[in-house]
Amino acid sequence: MSRRYCLGLYEKATPADISWEERLSVAGSCGFDYMELSIDESDERQARLDWSSTKRQEVLDAMRNSGIPLGSMCLSGHRKWPLGAKSSAKRDRGLVMMDKALALACDLGLHTIQLAGYDAYYEEDAWEDSAESFAENLAKATEMAAAAGVVLGFETMETAFMDTVTKAMYYVDRINSPYLGVYPDVGNLSNAALLYGGCVADDIAKGKGHIFAAHLKGTRTGLYRDLLPFEGTTDYEGALSQLVPQGVRRYVCELWYLGSSDWQQDLVVSADFARQQLDNAFAQYC
Repeated sequence: MSRRYCLGLYEKATPADISWEERLSVAGSCGFDYMELSIDESDERQARLDWSSTKRQEVLDAMRNSGIPLGSMCLSGHRKWPLGAKSSAKRDRGLVMMDKALALACDLGLHTIQLAGYDAYYEEDAWEDSAESFAENLAKATEMAAAAGVVLGFETMETAFMDTVTKAMYYVDRINSPYLGVYPDVGNLSNAALLYGGCVADDIAKGKGHIFAAHLKGTRTGLYRDLLPFEGTTDYEGALSQLVPQGVRRYVCELWYLGSSDWQQDLVVSADFARQQLDNAFAQYC
């Protein structure tokens, strides 16, 4: 491996209607080392949890033929079935989804799942016991992950419950398992720093020794998505000044396919930008 880090691409940066082999091949040709699989709340992506053995083998074949692996999973489906939901049926559905996601990760050779940092969402936000229910079910999910040999890393979100590494670490410390850590989104952290008057680097420092990977995403005040990584006000320099010397070596460019005919060029420019940020940080801090 020529570089000291791996750069992944968020799956939603590519059109939904292309084959897995084409999707992975495009990621490689545009400058990425791997792709991050998305399991969001949509019916289409939730159905992946029930892929047949034949379909799972098809995806494995696509990885081998393209030379680009699926390296991690972004499990944002807990937004619809959160572990701290008021409804016990929703909480149970969230744990079933976790179990299926771990099985899929094992079958595809994925070692890291990015876990959405939501105790509850939608109409559940104001439920008074959401945080405690979240913690109880998080402990169950972490036990499941430990048995599967897959680590869970909290994404720092756009909501106040877990929009900083500091907040994520409360639950990491509470569960106290090597299978639960943090997988921060540095764009969301940058917005949180602007909101609270804090510092991205200082916040990331609170997660030292517990950060598995990081999302590189363009954001600006009040806007959390649909920007390219090099757009907005994300504090990459501050984030990488902590992530790189801490030993974090896996990064994913988070961007979205929005129908542009130039989407592959957007990927090339995004990969170049991310590598420039990373190479500068490695030169300075390692």
